[in-house]
Amino acid sequence: MRNQLTPEIRAETLIEALPFLQKFRGQTFVIKYGGSAMDDQQQVDRLLRDIVFLEAVGINPVVVHGGGKAITSRMREAGLTPRFVQGLRVTDAQSIEIVQTTLDDAVNPRIVQTIRDFGGRALGLSGTTVFEAKKIAPQRIEDGTLQDLGFVGEVAKVSARVIRQAIRAEQVPVISPIGADTSGVVFNINADIAAAGLATALRASKLVYISDVPGIMRNPKAPDSLIPTVTAEQVQVLIKEKVIDGGMIPKVQSAVEALKKGVAKIHFINGALPHGLLLEIFTNAGVGTEIVA
Repeated sequence: MRNQLTPEIRAETLIEALPFLQKFRGQTFVIKYGGSAMDDQQQVDRLLRDIVFLEAVGINPVVVHGGGKAITSRMREAGLTPRFVQGLRVTDAQSIEIVQTTLDDAVNPRIVQTIRDFGGRALGLSGTTVFEAKKIAPQRIEDGTLQDLGFVGEVAKVSARVIRQAIRAEQVPVISPIGADTSGVVFNINADIAAAGLATALRASKLVYISDVPGIMRNPKAPDSLIPTVTAEQVQVLIKEKVIDGGMIPKVQSAVEALKKGVAKIHFINGALPHGLLLEIFTNAGVGTEIVA
């Protein structure tokens, strides 16, 4: 396919991107990266190369990464059975240690090193240096009772100073989704929620969720059922209709909350799509779902 592109077509692609490059230069994009897109090295390389491209053209990408599958694997190795309630991982005292070491000592350094391998500059940060967390309220389960989730938190406060310093130094901050309360207790924060909290604190122009789904779909089994644009008000209807369900609920709810607090636009794209991040941002058609106020 690459050899079939004429120089004229390649030039037209760059011209199409030009107004977006001009518009977004100097703006901050928070990119949440997770799902099975983190499991395939080719997909990892493509995505992180795209992030290096964003920084090179004057956009300020900030990455909040997941690591759920790696955490699940290590939990099972330790004889623990992963459990989820409303898309959130139930996290006991043993599990939170696994969560922290997996994210901070394995996943985060790997992402940072890959960005550097592509000629970018990256700064790896534990979420405990960025997010002040508070314990999340018990969640209602199917039988109507409330379930305590253990060491699962939400963002109470964001310390964005080190993030802004990295941006000024032309580094890509890469942050794990954990936080600590004022007494130093560490909490597992859903990466979608962490990214939304950070995007709000940074007044980001875009919050981009990259995962293993193309976006919001009316029927997950039908690729042509992708919803290109949805408003925050329509999101609530889609949740009631169970079009948005399971792990997509905290993702989309955190996105809507970020919109209410000043983030300009939310995007959901599939990490398996080659250069989906660039196609979503720098083309007129886009490739995923955008949520607007």
